[in-house]
Amino acid sequence: MTQKTLTIGKFAASANVSVETVRFYQRKGLLDIPASEGQVRRYGSEAIRQLKFIRKAQEAGFTLSEIKELIQLDSSQDHERAYQLAMHRLDALEQKIREMQQARDSLRKLASDCACGGKTKPCAILAAFD
Repeated sequence: MTQKTLTIGKFAASANVSVETVRFYQRKGLLDIPASEGQVRRYGSEAIRQLKFIRKAQEAGFTLSEIKELIQLDSSQDHERAYQLAMHRLDALEQKIREMQQARDSLRKLASDCACGGKTKPCAILAAFD
């Protein structure tokens, strides 16, 4: 049995998140709410591992619903499905990168067109959005 040692504040700090973030994850079903010991809930090493798992999965770009599925896969050891989720997320990130590069290139062109205009010509940036 895991020893419950941390209050919610220290638990949150162990993964560099706020108490409200912990509560949000609990409302979303990503983290269990431990039983109260008197007036205080205490979190153990398994909860800390799960909270850090959630944070690392978010850093990798997974959505909360994907993270919920990954947590379930973690306990079932379904490596194939975890791989599929990772590849799907990778494809989505690659698409987002392409979109951001296009936006950067478009904005770079608009800024370049505008830099030469001064105040005598219409602003190329503002005109582009009409």
